[in-house]
Amino acid sequence: MNQIRKVDCLRIYVDDLDKGLAFYKEKLGHKIIWRSTDAIGLQLPDQDAELVIQTRDKKTEVNLLVESVPEAIKEFTKAGANLVYGPIDIPIGQYAILKDPWDNELAILDSSKGLFITDKNGNIIGQESK
Repeated sequence: MNQIRKVDCLRIYVDDLDKGLAFYKEKLGHKIIWRSTDAIGLQLPDQDAELVIQTRDKKTEVNLLVESVPEAIKEFTKAGANLVYGPIDIPIGQYAILKDPWDNELAILDSSKGLFITDKNGNIIGQESK
């Protein structure tokens, strides 16, 4: 019954990925986990949640991992939440935003398409099959 499995990532907007890396990697010491053309996943050392710097969306957002976005939407809305956005396809699965009864925004995602496979530099070279 528990719909929220864990915090998947903290997404942070940067206007330039290289400048974001200079700050979060070079100055603060976070290691690259994966890299795409508009986002970079960085390791948070004491957990498996990621810090994701990205250039797509000018907001900070906590993404919560669920088993299945469509199923979670059904359970959340049955419990009193409202669907605000989505579901949409993302590279690893699906994503949606809901609001709980107190108007808190909850960004949920699943990894139904599989996680990224990366080379030693964090470049995405494939994807796990689900």
